[in-house]
Amino acid sequence: MVTTASHFSDSRYRTYAGEGFDGVVRVSYAGYYGTGAVLFDGRAIMTTAHLFDGRSGTIGVSFETGAETKTVSALKHVQHPGYDTEGNNDLALVWLASAAPVEADRYGLYRDRNEVGQAFTLAGYGRTGTGATGVTSSESATPPRLKAANLFDTEASELETQLGAFINWKPLAGTQLLADFDNGLSANDALGQLLGRTHLGYGANEGLIASGDSGGPAFIDGMLAGVATYTASLSRGTTTPDVDDLNNSSFGEIGAWQRVSAYQQWIDQNLRAEYTDAPTRPQDVIKEVAEGNAGTRLVYFLLQFTGVRNAPEEIIGVNYATRDGSALAGSDYIAVQGTLNLYPGEHQAVIAVEILGNATPEPDENFYLDVFNPVGGSFGIGVVKLTAVRTILDDDGWLG
Repeated sequence: MVTTASHFSDSRYRTYAGEGFDGVVRVSYAGYYGTGAVLFDGRAIMTTAHLFDGRSGTIGVSFETGAETKTVSALKHVQHPGYDTEGNNDLALVWLASAAPVEADRYGLYRDRNEVGQAFTLAGYGRTGTGATGVTSSESATPPRLKAANLFDTEASELETQLGAFINWKPLAGTQLLADFDNGLSANDALGQLLGRTHLGYGANEGLIASGDSGGPAFIDGMLAGVATYTASLSRGTTTPDVDDLNNSSFGEIGAWQRVSAYQQWIDQNLRAEYTDAPTRPQDVIKEVAEGNAGTRLVYFLLQFTGVRNAPEEIIGVNYATRDGSALAGSDYIAVQGTLNLYPGEHQAVIAVEILGNATPEPDENFYLDVFNPVGGSFGIGVVKLTAVRTILDDDGWLG
């Protein structure tokens, strides 16, 4: 991935199994590759649209977990309909032919619009190098999965506002986040020098995306906040922050990430469209599900809003989280927590939870889903939380 402040072999950049990065994957297509991240249902990968631009072929998604390293195939992909070659709407979803390995992390979406000024962790499989040299690894080298730190300095549309003719592309307002590659020197603080967004970086922990990191995740608090898109070397007049004036992911350059919070409706609704077996009426909800012998299967919770929106464009939102009963997260099901939005025109949606299969005889078990903190609506007078239960049926011959 990532060019880093020091040599990539430094352990601070490695993504060891079990540290939260096992859901960061390598996505291969038509002889090219990028990076992606497993989304919260374990069925889809978020990556970049430009990986698929003008090409055809089959998609391979490579997982590197503590249990194994393997490549699985994908059923299909969809690019954002507004994608253009200027780096706008540069998002794609890839659906796996089978669920992601159980050991692979799943990532929820960062939905708040307060990313600017926040630290984040970037991860990916791109070419390696250092901030002083830029990229030095060859295109044919097998890339390691690395991580580094950075800070979202501003939105990309501020470049056009303040630099005007000094840039040759037009970022859509509010849809891209920028970070620069700092070395602790104000002279190489690109967004400090050019936009007055001063921040001198995180020392040896600092890094920037490089070729192969396209589609790679940027995490805030463990949630997917950005999707890596491009780098740029900028200057204005005699101000040239880049240490070598080459677009090679060196100190003084900037990186851009698609802002996930700006695309949450597109992401959510595309994922929901794939739940072809999900219930649409309360009487269709399945409350007991057989666990299976391996992998995962989905069980659904149906949330309906029967009130009246204050305005047609209003988004109704609730927080949700699974909770153990006799079934335990990590051994019987995969815990989830996040926010469910009902967008304009929607009055119901499902929350999908993965049940873990095994061949061990055991009693039937149950777990809960709590829904709370409604925004734009209410549960009724005096009601602060809704709870539903699902039972996992043993199918391995348990006798109590």
